[in-house]
Amino acid sequence: MKKNLKLIGNPVPRHDALAKAKGEQLYSDDWVMPNMLYGKVLRSKYPAAILRGIDTSKAEALPGVHAVLTAKDVPHNEDISKFGQMRDVGGGFEGLYKVLATGKIRSKSEAIALVAAETEELCEEACKLIEVDYEPTEGVYDPREALKDGAYLVSSEDASNRIMRSKIECGDIDAAWAQCDAIVEGDYFTTPHEHAYIETEGGMGWLDENGVITLRVGVQVLEHYRTVAKIMGLQHTKVRNMSVPMGGGFGGKEDITVETYLALLVTKTRRPVKMIWSREESLETHAKRHPEYLHYKTGATKDGKILAQEVSIVMDGGSYTYLTPWVQMYSTYAAAGPYNTPNVSIVSESAFTNNTFSSANRGFGGPQVNFAHERQMDKLAQKLGLSPVELRRRNLMHNGDPLPTGFIPQGHNALPELLEKVDKALNASPKPERLPDGRKVGRSIACAHTVYGRLTFMHDSSRVSIRLELDGSVTLRAGVPDLGGGQASSLCQIVAEELGLDITDVHPYIMDTHLTPLSGTTTATRQLYMSGNAALKCAGVMKGRLMETASGILGYPVSNLAMGDHKIYLVNDPAVNIPFVKAVANLSNDGGELETITQFNAPFTEVPDLSNIKGQLNPDLTYTCHGVEVAVDEETGEFEILRIIAAIDAGKMINKNSCEGQVEGGAIYHVFWPTHEDLKWEKGITRANSFSTYIMPTAADVPDVETIILESGGGLGPYGAKGVGEPSDNSIAPAVVNAIRDAIGTDLNLNLMPVTPEKILNAIRGVDMEH
Repeated sequence: MKKNLKLIGNPVPRHDALAKAKGEQLYSDDWVMPNMLYGKVLRSKYPAAILRGIDTSKAEALPGVHAVLTAKDVPHNEDISKFGQMRDVGGGFEGLYKVLATGKIRSKSEAIALVAAETEELCEEACKLIEVDYEPTEGVYDPREALKDGAYLVSSEDASNRIMRSKIECGDIDAAWAQCDAIVEGDYFTTPHEHAYIETEGGMGWLDENGVITLRVGVQVLEHYRTVAKIMGLQHTKVRNMSVPMGGGFGGKEDITVETYLALLVTKTRRPVKMIWSREESLETHAKRHPEYLHYKTGATKDGKILAQEVSIVMDGGSYTYLTPWVQMYSTYAAAGPYNTPNVSIVSESAFTNNTFSSANRGFGGPQVNFAHERQMDKLAQKLGLSPVELRRRNLMHNGDPLPTGFIPQGHNALPELLEKVDKALNASPKPERLPDGRKVGRSIACAHTVYGRLTFMHDSSRVSIRLELDGSVTLRAGVPDLGGGQASSLCQIVAEELGLDITDVHPYIMDTHLTPLSGTTTATRQLYMSGNAALKCAGVMKGRLMETASGILGYPVSNLAMGDHKIYLVNDPAVNIPFVKAVANLSNDGGELETITQFNAPFTEVPDLSNIKGQLNPDLTYTCHGVEVAVDEETGEFEILRIIAAIDAGKMINKNSCEGQVEGGAIYHVFWPTHEDLKWEKGITRANSFSTYIMPTAADVPDVETIILESGGGLGPYGAKGVGEPSDNSIAPAVVNAIRDAIGTDLNLNLMPVTPEKILNAIRGVDMEH
C-alpha cells in the first residue's frame, strides 16, 4: 500500500460541499426554461384489469393542453430492460416492460397516458377528463399463490407467473442432517421498503437545434439514454442526458423514471417539458425493495459447529421484471450468511404479482436474507446454550474459506476482528436487566458480508478522462452519477493525490452522455471500485508523462523523482524541483498529450447455470457487524434504541468524512425497516402513501451512531479500498429485532415484518400472532 498519503484517508472537504451547505446546488426540480410545459402521468385505477379502451378527446380539447399520449403514440412501446450493461446477458435475466399500458393492467402504478400542458393544474384537469374503459379482474398479490398451478396470470404474454428460479448447492445436505445435534427452522417475511429520498423522481427535457432530445434528469444509470433512443426509434446520438446531482437514490433511480415520458412529450410538443412526481406518486407507483418469503433450516453439532443450511426464498417481483433477476442472484448468493457451512442448499424463485413492481433498493437482495439468517443464529444459539456471539465466533468465515458456490473471496475478511470489537464496545459494561424506569434492556450483534461491484458475468467497465490545463489545474471528466455520496469528489481526491495537488485544483465535469466518458452505473456499490480504479490508472498515465518531462529538465531519472505540493522534486533533495505548472507547460511545448482517457475492467466470468450456480459471481465482499441496545416497555410494546454500533472494514478510506457518513447513514436507513416502515399494501393498493403514514426514523428516534472503521487495505479498489455504501446497512435490521428478543425473552411474533409494538406486547403475553 502507498505510504505517506496526503489526501487519501483524510476528511478532505468535497468539491460540492460549500454549494450544498449554502443551498446553491441545483437539483432536478430547480431547472426551468422559457416556453416550458408541464407533464403528468395518468395511472391505472386498478391493480388488475383489462384495458378495453381510452378516449382522450375531452382532454385534448381542453385549452392549454398540448399533448395527450397513449401506447399507440410510443414508437416501440415494449423494450428489453438493459439497465446500463454493456453486454447482452440473456439467460432469463432480461424481461419486457411497457412504457404505457396495453391489454392487461398489471398494477395500480401502471402508466396509461401522458399529458403535457401549460400548468400543472391543467395537467391534473386533463387527466381527469381522460375516459378509460377498464374491466377489473381478480389479480394475485402473494408470490407464493402466484406460483401455484391455475393462478391468475399477471401477464397475457407469459404462460406462468414465474420470473426466474435459481439454486446453489454444496456438500450433501441430506446426509448432514443426520449428523446435527440441534436443528432450528423458521419462516420469515421481509416487507417492501421505500427509498424515501429527499427529492422525488423528476426532471425536464427539450429538443436542441439539431433535433437531439436533451434530458436533465437525476439518474443512477446514465446509459439509459440508449434505451430511450431505442424506444423512440432514434440513433443513440440523438438522445443526451445532462444529468444533475441527486438528493439520494438508494436504487430507486436505477430504473428509468421520467426519461422516456419526457422524450415522448418534447418530441410531440416541440417544447421543453418538466415532470416532477409528487411524494404520493413516488410512494404508490415506483419500485420498492422486494418482499421476500423465506424458510430457513439450520443444523449444528452440540459444540456449535454449523453443518447444514437449507434455504427457500420466494420473491415478489410485482408487475414487471425490471431488476428482479439481478436482485434474486444477490439474495441467493448471500442466503447462507457469512458462515463457513459445508452443506448448503438454497433455492430461490421470483414471481409476478399485481403489486407495485419491485426493483433495486440499498443492499440489493442482501438485507432480506441477512434478516433471516441472523435471526436463525440467535435461535440456534439459544437451543445450544451458547451466547449468540460465541456461536458466530465459532462459525465465521475466515480468509481462504469458500462461499457455497466454491469461490474463495480474494479480498481480506475482517469479520472475526469486527465481531470482537463490536462485542467489546457493546458489552464494555454489564447489561442491566432493567432501566430505572422499569423498561427491560436487550442487546444483540449481527454480522454480514455484502458484495461490491456488479455481477462479474456482466463484464463491467468504467472510463475516466483527465486533461491538464496550462495554469496547473486539472479537468476530470467522468459519466459518474452522483447521488450525494461524494462519488465525484472521491475521483478528484484520487487524481489530486497522485499528481501532488490539492482537491481544489481538480475540477470534475460529470454526467453528460455527449461529453463525459461512460463510467457505468452508480449502483451495486461499484463506483469507487470501478471508476476509482479508472481514475487511479488515468492519473498514473498523466503522472508518467509529467515525470518524464521533469526528468529531462532536472537531469535525474524518474525513479529518483516524486510529486507533491504542486512540484516535481528530487526525493533526496526536495530543493531540486520544478513547479507542476512548469512541467505542464513544457509537456505542452514539446507536443506532449495533455489529455488521456483510461478504462478499468472488472473480472470477467460467464453467465452461470442457474440450476446449480458455481464459481465467482462478484468481484469481492465487504464485511460488517452491528451492535444494538434497546429498552422495551412491557406495558405498551414500544421500544427505544439506546445504542447503535456500526463496524465495517473499509479496506482504505478515501474520504474519512464521506466514509463515516455512509456507515452512519446506512445504519439509520435500515434501523426502522423491520419495525416501522410499512407501506401497508392491500391487494395492490398502497395505503401508507405519505410521510404522515409511512413512518421513518428521525433524529429524535435514534442515538448517535458509534462507528468502528477498520482499514485492512484488503479491498480491490484504489489503495486497497472496499465499497461501503450498501454494506453499511446490511446487518442492522436483525440486530434490532434480536435485541428486542433479548429484552423480552421470546421469539414469538418477531419473524414476520413489521415487528410492531402490538406484536411485541402480545409476544410478552405469550400470544402468537404469526401462526
